[in-house]
Amino acid sequence: MLRALLMRKGSVRWKRRTRHRAMRAALVFNDWDALEEELNKLRDKGKRIAFTNGCFDILHPGHMGLLEEARRSADALVVGLNTDESIRALKGSGRPLMDESARSRVLSAIRWVDFVVFFPQADPLLLIKRIRPDVLIKGSDYGPGEVVGELEMKSWGGKTIRARLMPGCSSTSLVQRLEGEQGDGG
Repeated sequence: MLRALLMRKGSVRWKRRTRHRAMRAALVFNDWDALEEELNKLRDKGKRIAFTNGCFDILHPGHMGLLEEARRSADALVVGLNTDESIRALKGSGRPLMDESARSRVLSAIRWVDFVVFFPQADPLLLIKRIRPDVLIKGSDYGPGEVVGELEMKSWGGKTIRARLMPGCSSTSLVQRLEGEQGDGG
């Protein structure tokens, strides 16, 4: 902060820092109707909407790459976030490691994310059908016919993108590594 105060007000570095600080956090929704209203405002302006989803329990570089690619594919990015209950049903009683409030707060601070919306189901199909994104982004580990919502996307002219994965970057593998280290006295 002191360094920022010592910079000349007109310098490029000063402008960059002020602009970065002025960025707003993404909007977080529990109410799908309210999200739909916001998305309709964007669509009325001709904007394209991208959607991805997940647990986002432990953010890692793989998540960042996916979110950046997702945002580059459209004018706004909606991230569907599994609720705590849906994660426990999918991954077991030891997860999530961070509750949904913490996970949504972290996601909403990422510059590529415009909207975060909770969904309590095991998969986001109902949400995808509701918000009808233009682009659906999932990791390249999903094969043909494995991406939830891909058929629905085709029905309204949407596009599905499979983002490149970063080797060794998954929350599950990180948790397993940490559990292994704890078992070794680490």
